Amino acid sequence: MNIGPTEQMVLLATLALHPDGYGVSIQEHIAQRTGQELAIGSIYAALERLEEKGFVKSRQGEKTAARGGRRKLHFMVTATGHRTLQESLKAISSLQHGLRWGEAPRPAGAFA
Repeated sequence: MNIGPTEQMVLLATLALHPDGYGVSIQEHIAQRTGQELAIGSIYAALERLEEKGFVKSRQGEKTAARGGRRKLHFMVTATGHRTLQESLKAISSLQHGLRWGEAPRPAGAFA
C-alpha cells in the first residue's frame, strides 16, 4: 500500500515520539527536523488516513487541567505501518540511487 510524503513524515515523527506522539507534538517534531510547518489539520488528516489503513493506532490520554479537562489523543505505529514505511523509504532510496544532484537537469532533446 502506498503512502505519500506527508504520511511518511507523520509516521517517522510518531515513531520518534513513541509512546507519546499526539497531533501538536508530531507537528512540532516535523517542523524542528525538516523546517516545514505543516498545518495541524494536515497532521490530523494524515493520522486519520493512516489509522483507517491500519498503520497507526490511537489511544486516549489522561484528562488534564491544562487542557480544560480534555484528553490528548496519542498515536503509535503498528507493525504493518512500520513495514509499509520501510518499504516506502526503500523505494525512494532506490529511485535516488545514481542521481547526480550537482547537475541541473537538461531540457528534453538537449545534447551535452
